[in-house]
Amino acid sequence: MRNKVTKAIFPVAGLGTRFLPATKSVPKEIMTLVDRPLVQYAIDEARAAGIKEFLFVTSRGKGALEDYFDHSPQLEQELRRQGKDELLEILKSTNMDSGEVAYMRQHKALGLGHAVWCARRLIGNEPFAVILPDDVIAAEKPCLQQMVEAYEETGGNMVAAMEVPADKASSYGILDVQEDMGSMVSVKGMVEKPAKGTAPSNLAVIGRYILSPRVLKNLNKMKAGAGGEIQLTDAIAQEIGGEEGVYGLRFRGQRFDCGSKAGFLQATVAFGLARDELKDDLRRFLHEVISVEKAAE
Repeated sequence: MRNKVTKAIFPVAGLGTRFLPATKSVPKEIMTLVDRPLVQYAIDEARAAGIKEFLFVTSRGKGALEDYFDHSPQLEQELRRQGKDELLEILKSTNMDSGEVAYMRQHKALGLGHAVWCARRLIGNEPFAVILPDDVIAAEKPCLQQMVEAYEETGGNMVAAMEVPADKASSYGILDVQEDMGSMVSVKGMVEKPAKGTAPSNLAVIGRYILSPRVLKNLNKMKAGAGGEIQLTDAIAQEIGGEEGVYGLRFRGQRFDCGSKAGFLQATVAFGLARDELKDDLRRFLHEVISVEKAAE
């Protein structure tokens, strides 16, 4: 019987320079998408997939992120006094119990592979998930839950994959597909940010992974790869052809790159339109903006 995936690593050490000056004092991960921080979407997705231990790889200046998960007795008391029970329940859902969450520092920005490696002692010899909060996925069944269900069938190492236009492939890790089984593919190669025109497929890896502890052993010996960083893709690629193998899952859902301003704005509109109390006003406003734009052309 396979070990259940109960631990997830959240690499959140980045400086968020694309969102300066906001990120001068606010960690990017707690910037709000509608009314919830990016990291809350990642946490909710992990919980839905059965994750019990949440491991954050942070850096200097991320204190506000750690504070976000703490209980806030004064605020809770005030909401209780005012009879705002619905808000109180929302607030309680953001709390993390003692022992459920751990933080470790990545002292040098040496890449995603290095960030994952920083959590190795808390992972031990178990399979684990990695979630990048920048990648927000709107899905009926949360993406990581889809992956956990598929992992129970295959074991091994699994990455979330989506099809991207050929001219965008050089921005991603790209899968070289051995066998296409529909929603699932087996992988014979992975190329990090291939040069234009050299991508082996249009299937890109996005920020969800379920990995064997062997990947951490590979990271122990890793040298810098593309961009002078320690690439997680390279450590996963070493498991191709091994007894456990590497798979890609074409998840069902829409991914938003909230590490970019355009992606963040697109996600804000999409998630706003999905909210019953916001959609009518927001749709009306968008129609007005588009009408004015068309009239000006």
